[in-house]
Amino acid sequence: MEYTLEQLEKEPIKIAEGIYWVGYTDENRGLHCNPYLIIEGDEAVLIDGGNRDDFSTVMLKILRTGLNPSKISRLIYQHYDPDLCGSLPQLEDIINNKDLKVLSHKENNVFIHYYSDRTEKIDFRDLGGYYDFSTGRRLEFYGAPYCHLPGSFVTYDTKTKTLFSSDLFGSYDSRWSLMLDIKDGCSDCENTDDCYQNLPKCAINGILNFNRIIMTSNRAFSNALDTIEKLDIDRIAPQHGSIINTRQDVNTIFKHLRKLDNIGIDSLL
Repeated sequence: MEYTLEQLEKEPIKIAEGIYWVGYTDENRGLHCNPYLIIEGDEAVLIDGGNRDDFSTVMLKILRTGLNPSKISRLIYQHYDPDLCGSLPQLEDIINNKDLKVLSHKENNVFIHYYSDRTEKIDFRDLGGYYDFSTGRRLEFYGAPYCHLPGSFVTYDTKTKTLFSSDLFGSYDSRWSLMLDIKDGCSDCENTDDCYQNLPKCAINGILNFNRIIMTSNRAFSNALDTIEKLDIDRIAPQHGSIINTRQDVNTIFKHLRKLDNIGIDSLL
């Protein structure tokens, strides 16, 4: 589905049942950040809430879902970079919920604490690796160490089979679209640097380049893919780039990433 610029700038976009993209679009940025809001009954969870400068955009979109921010009970941060965590103090002020908790990993919480020490921070492993809404809807957490930080992890919504993949499956995008648009024939392409269809943009190349540079090593990346491959995934919602919105496209991107080498430090060694 195509979205107008006005929709992307002002409106939350529903990507699955109870899941909203509440990010921003900016033609001058080659790296788009994607916060996601999950609303289930009278509860909500915000995943990778965004940086300080984009707080007003993210919060406006949250409000336009009709949600009272005080219903947000958990902030999930899948690593500790400022593009995810920078708005934590502003979120705490607006949410103003004494039961608010930050869910992350011990290695991340050390650094998230420096954005704000106000909210209790919990290691997802201490919860058994999952979080349940009161309705029974479950979010599962899986470690992806060194992809790209020691405490990196991914979040899987069992209800919609949506994987929130953090930096994994992210992309550099000079021509960004909310939903990844993979053309017929791209699945079997052997050279993403030279499009045999002469398309103006390769939907795959930005993903390959981003993951090759941002991930730390072949071994760490392969380990993360092994973990993700075991899940039953209908869509992937990365923290950067475009949402991979069909099972077929998920399989296509996974196949291309499996062929990726010279990742991170291995490109220098």
